[in-house]
Amino acid sequence: MNAANFVVESDGFQGYVLFDGSVPALKLLVMARRQVGSTRRVGDGGSFPFAGALHSKSRSSPLLSICLVLVGACLLIGYAYSGPGIFKSIKEVSKVTGDYSCTAEVQRAVSVLKKAYGDGMRKVLHVGPETCSVVSTLLKEDETEAWGVEPYDIEDADSHCKSLVSKGLVRVADIKFPLPYRPKSFSLVIVSDALDYLSPKYLNKTVPELARVASDGVVLFAGLPGQQRAKVAELSKFGRPAKMRSASWWNRFFVQTSLEENEAPSKKFEQAVSKGSYKPACQVFHLKPLH
Repeated sequence: MNAANFVVESDGFQGYVLFDGSVPALKLLVMARRQVGSTRRVGDGGSFPFAGALHSKSRSSPLLSICLVLVGACLLIGYAYSGPGIFKSIKEVSKVTGDYSCTAEVQRAVSVLKKAYGDGMRKVLHVGPETCSVVSTLLKEDETEAWGVEPYDIEDADSHCKSLVSKGLVRVADIKFPLPYRPKSFSLVIVSDALDYLSPKYLNKTVPELARVASDGVVLFAGLPGQQRAKVAELSKFGRPAKMRSASWWNRFFVQTSLEENEAPSKKFEQAVSKGSYKPACQVFHLKPLH
């Protein structure tokens, strides 16, 4: 979470309140300093008429500035502990406008995937970070059952996600190892974001494993070269920076691992995209299951 700060100016004093939510404990830094040349700024028609009004009066006690700063600090603490408040909103906006997520892309593409796969959407497994959100979206579709595999820790998951875990619809599993499912357990397997964080060594095992548990196909959502993903603070979760690979790289990889393009649904997907408003912001690959 980015730091937020408030500036309070009064009677030649300027106060700063800095809130930093990047560590478990709240950090409040309160500073006050005498402003130099404040009278000249007022005379020059500065942008703080309230401060100018204060300067036009007799100089008051410096305690006023300190009190205003402390009030700002109290407001920040109140917001921080008020649940879904301003700081959570800032975090969510950063999540959307900053690093791009192909998992969010999957949710946008559900209607197009249904047109491409038809009955193949009856039993769906999603694999990737934030899988709870994808599973929730899929469960809203008629005649669709959905499960999810979260490759990373979900200790900070919300109550709804924890409920999906307790029901057995979502499980946490390291996808570098064999999935805990029998062959052809799902009609369709959708994977997003997770493969961008795996090295070729593990991709050689993981992608065929995804195809093993699918009966109708695998849909792979991968980031485009140039897209930004995990920041330094998130590397402890993902283990390594995301590697955005080109379409030619993926096609060579599919050949090397004996995975074939699922041409029929791939063409239907492209046709649905050309006729609708959905435009993929990630690379989308359609693969046949392993027989």
